[in-house]
Amino acid sequence: MISLELDNNSATSLYIQLYERIKEEISGGRIGTGEKLPSLRGMASNLGVSVTTVKLAYDQLIAEGYLVSRPQSGYYAASGAGSPAANGAEDSAADRSYEAEASAKSAQAADGCDPDTFDFVKWKKCMASVLNDSPEQLLTGADRQGEPELREEIAKYLYQSRGVVCTQRQIVISAGTQQLTAHIARILKMMDIGLVSVEDPGYMPVRSIFGDWGFSISRIPVREDGIAVEKLPANIRTAVYVCPQNQFPTGVVMPIGRRRQLLEWAESNDSIIIEDDYNSELRYSSRPIPALQGLDQGRRVVYIGSFSSTLFPAVRISYMVLPRSMVDLYGRISENYDQTCSKTEQLTLAEFMKRGYYSTNLKHVRKLYSRKQQEALAAVKEYGSDGGFITAENTQSGINITLRLDTHVRVITEGRSGRNRSDEIQHELAERLVGAAARAGAKVRDIEQLDHDGRVYLIFNYSQIPLGEVREKVRGMIGAFKAAVTLGSLDMPSVYEVVRVTDGKPVFLEEHYRRLEKSLAAMGRVPEFSCEDLRECIAGLVSESGIKNHNIKIEADVEGFSRLYL
Repeated sequence: MISLELDNNSATSLYIQLYERIKEEISGGRIGTGEKLPSLRGMASNLGVSVTTVKLAYDQLIAEGYLVSRPQSGYYAASGAGSPAANGAEDSAADRSYEAEASAKSAQAADGCDPDTFDFVKWKKCMASVLNDSPEQLLTGADRQGEPELREEIAKYLYQSRGVVCTQRQIVISAGTQQLTAHIARILKMMDIGLVSVEDPGYMPVRSIFGDWGFSISRIPVREDGIAVEKLPANIRTAVYVCPQNQFPTGVVMPIGRRRQLLEWAESNDSIIIEDDYNSELRYSSRPIPALQGLDQGRRVVYIGSFSSTLFPAVRISYMVLPRSMVDLYGRISENYDQTCSKTEQLTLAEFMKRGYYSTNLKHVRKLYSRKQQEALAAVKEYGSDGGFITAENTQSGINITLRLDTHVRVITEGRSGRNRSDEIQHELAERLVGAAARAGAKVRDIEQLDHDGRVYLIFNYSQIPLGEVREKVRGMIGAFKAAVTLGSLDMPSVYEVVRVTDGKPVFLEEHYRRLEKSLAAMGRVPEFSCEDLRECIAGLVSESGIKNHNIKIEADVEGFSRLYL
C-alpha cells in the first residue's frame, strides 16, 4: 500500500483526512479489489495517530462500501469500489449565464415535535431579519422554482455535506416530496419515458403517484446490498426510484460497488435514477453516506431531499436537484404551477442556513435523536425480547426504528376463502396494534408490504417523544402490544381451546381436540385438521418461539379457517 500523510495542523479532523485519502486510493484503483489494508494498530503506528482515529475512518469506509471487514482476518478493499476517473464537472455556458443573471436578481413530517429539537429563538431572529431588513421582497410573488437565496444556500450545503454537485439553477423547491415527484412525472412524460422501476419493499406513495400518472410500474427486489440492479429493465428507457443511503423500510445502505453498477446501468440504458435521500443526515453509527448524485456528477441522477426531519413540522420545504439535461424541460412546465412554499419561510430558512444555524441545529438534533434511539432500543430489549416477541431493525439512522413483532401465529387451515382470509386477519391484527400503541401514547404505522404469517412490521417514531419519557413510552407500548395479540380476532362464529404446553409438550391434547370437535359439531361443522396435525403445528410453534412452558390458544371458525398462537 502506498504511503499516506496526514496534516496535524489542518482544520479537518485526522480521521476524516484518513477516510478521504483511502477512499481516493480505492476509487483511483491504486488500492486494488481485495487488497488488504494494515490492521488498526498497524495503520495507527505507521501514521502516529490513535487506534480510535483509524477505526473511525475504517468504519465510515465500511459503511459506504469501500472496505469489508473479515473476522479474524482484517480489512480489505471491497469489490466494485474502484472506478475510472470521473468526468469533469465544469459548468456549462448556460449555467454561468444563469448564475450571472441570478446574481444580479439577488441584489434586489411527522405529527408533533419535541421542543428540544429546534432553536426557535434563532429562527425568530432570522425571520425578523427578513421582515425588518428586506420587507420589499415580500411584496412580490414567490419564485415558482424557489427563492434564489435559498437555492444558493442549499447548493452550497449539499456540496459540503452530501457531495452533491449542482448550481442553484438545477434546484427546484416545493412543499413535500410527493409534489416534487409529480413534477418529475411530468418531465419524464416529456422525455417519452413510460416505465418506472421502484424498490420492493419501498415507499408506497411514490408508487401510487407514478401509477396515477399512467406509468407502467416494475417492482425490483431489495437485497442486503440494495436494489437488484441485474433485474432492472434492459433496452427500455426507465426511471428507477431508490433510497441508497437509508432504504425505506429496510434501512439497507447501498455499498459503493452496487452504486457504480446502478450508474453504469443508467448510462448504458439511457435511463434516469431518482435518488430519495431519506433521513440520510441523521446517521448515528458513522458519517452520513455521500449522495449517489455526486458520483454521477449530476448527469443522470435526480436528487430529492427534505428539511422535514431537521426543522419542525409546520415548515414543509423539500427540494430536488435536476440533471442539467432536465432543467430546460422543467422550465417549460414551471409557468403552469405556482410555488407551494411560503416565500417568507424560504427566505427565513436561507438566512438560517447562511448564519450557520442550520448546521449547528443539525448537530444538536443528531446527538439528541441518537440518545433517544439508544433509550428506545434498550427498552425494546428489556421489555420485548422475551420469546423473540419484538425485534428492532433499521437502527443505524433516521427518526424511527422498525419493530418486527412475532405474534407466533401458525395457520393450521386456511378454510374456504383461502389466503384472502389469512391476509384479512393479518391486516386486522396490524390495525389493532397501531391502535394499541396510540392509546399508550406512541405513534407507529404498519409496513403492510413486509407483514406475513403472524409477523407484523411497524415503524415506531421516537423523535417526537421527550428524551426522559422514551423508555416509559416504549414499556407502555410493548405492554399494549402484548395485550392486543392475546385477544381472539376471528370475526365470524368460532370456537377455541387453550392447551397448556409444559417442557415443550402439549398436555391432554387428545381431550382438547375432542372438545373442539364437539364445539364445532354444535355449529354443524367438523375440524379440517387431525389431532396429529395439531400436535405437529404446536411442535413447530414451540421450536420457533423457544418458549416451552406456556398456554397456546387454538381457534377455528365456521368457514374452516383455524390457527393457533401463544
